[in-house]
Amino acid sequence: MLYRYRSDPSHVISLAEIEIQPDMTYNEEPIRILAREVKELRNKCIALVNVLWQRHGVEEATSELEEAMRK
Repeated sequence: MLYRYRSDPSHVISLAEIEIQPDMTYNEEPIRILAREVKELRNKCIALVNVLWQRHGVEEATSELEEAMRK
């Protein structure tokens, strides 16, 4: 059975201002590197880093190539 929603001020999500470019994109900067790991394939090793991005939580951190993040 569904119940009627009772509003609660703690349920409100605060919004952050984001500057959007004319082509509907925005710049995103890496904040810090959370972890580093090396994936071993058959004949080479790939260095990956787990990156925390600006305006995103730790759950949304992505794995990027270490060489790409150095540039």
